[in-house]
Amino acid sequence: MSKVSKRASGLPTEIQRRAFLSAVGAGFGVSRTRLGLAAGVQSRRTADVVVVGAGSFGLWTALYLQRLGLRVTVIDAYGAGNSRQTSGGETRGVRTSYGDREHGLQWTAWARRAIDRWKAWDEEGRARRSPRLFYQTGDLILRQETNQYIEDTCTNWDELNVSYESLTASEVHFRWPWIRFEQLGAALYEPDAGVVRARQAIESVARAFVDGGGSIRIGRAVIGSRRGASLETVTSDSSGSLSADTFVFACGPWFPKVFPNMMQRRLLISMGHVFYFAVPSGDTRFVYPNMPSYGVPGCTGWPALPSDHRGFRVRTGGRPAEDPDFSDRWVASDYHTRPREILRQHFPDLVGAPINETRACHYEISTDRNFFIDTHPEFKNVWIVGGGSAEGFKFGPVLGEYIANRVSGDDQEPHLAESFRLKEGQFGA
Repeated sequence: MSKVSKRASGLPTEIQRRAFLSAVGAGFGVSRTRLGLAAGVQSRRTADVVVVGAGSFGLWTALYLQRLGLRVTVIDAYGAGNSRQTSGGETRGVRTSYGDREHGLQWTAWARRAIDRWKAWDEEGRARRSPRLFYQTGDLILRQETNQYIEDTCTNWDELNVSYESLTASEVHFRWPWIRFEQLGAALYEPDAGVVRARQAIESVARAFVDGGGSIRIGRAVIGSRRGASLETVTSDSSGSLSADTFVFACGPWFPKVFPNMMQRRLLISMGHVFYFAVPSGDTRFVYPNMPSYGVPGCTGWPALPSDHRGFRVRTGGRPAEDPDFSDRWVASDYHTRPREILRQHFPDLVGAPINETRACHYEISTDRNFFIDTHPEFKNVWIVGGGSAEGFKFGPVLGEYIANRVSGDDQEPHLAESFRLKEGQFGA
């Protein structure tokens, strides 16, 4: 077994507004002049910043901008936490194992930071009597043999001093005897990883944003008036015209519909399938805290969470993308064979378990599988942020801070800007 490295989280026990900002690393002293906002102009604007999209990218960015002292309005076609958002599902995992990405070291560092942020957010939520969002389940990766992904993940972990354990097959069986994996040759366990209640998390960010004086409008925003290289307004049938000095578009799988010429071939939109299997009454093996989240070839999942016990989660590959406004978000029985095969192979005591519910969600995958955080090539005051590549939600509290700092003109990590540039490459080119 490898050594288990330790680190102090430094989390406060009670976080108020300024304490939270200190905990997550966002500074104060940010004035509206950073965006070039003259006092006479401010009074005529709907907001200093309009954010289009109330998902993970959009809402966290809006909250951090607000806490930097800016007036922010969010507009979304369906609202925060809606069932069509990529971040609108019931749960999402938070892990740091990114040995399969060229930018894996940077993602590992940010994911590690995100774990602390989710814990801090839960602490702040206690004052609002918000439900618990983050569950530290630990994450178990199982493979038949050590491969490049395993090796590079461990290299990243070692460089950043992330706690992990390399387990033998017998150690895995001793800890979780109900998990099966034939010819198990490589097993990594990350104890700090966890699971977040996604929909409730987005709703909690929305509440904090509105409580802080922000506004969330329901409506489909489209490009409005412009003046030279500056966008003046976005408009919608339901919310009218919204004016601002700066606009942030965080549209997820809707990007190809919002900016078809620019984004149609820069994103690959796919759909993932999620299944929640009923755990037998009284069987605590597949329920937090007795079961870690897990990753086996072609599937990730985690235990049922108290107290709703929505079920034991199995996520598999899904189907080609459809229009995100009209696609069915449940999974038809034609796709139920694969998740049941996962149960047969790795969790045989759940074979035959009924499905409590299914979910299908759109993922927008960028050409380099990294986020894009960049200005629009035609507008000097428009930002486009997204490319979650099936991983964006967990980084929300870190991404929001980073994006807000860049939008407000105070880039705290300038060395990352190039990696988040909207790349010229296109799918199918």
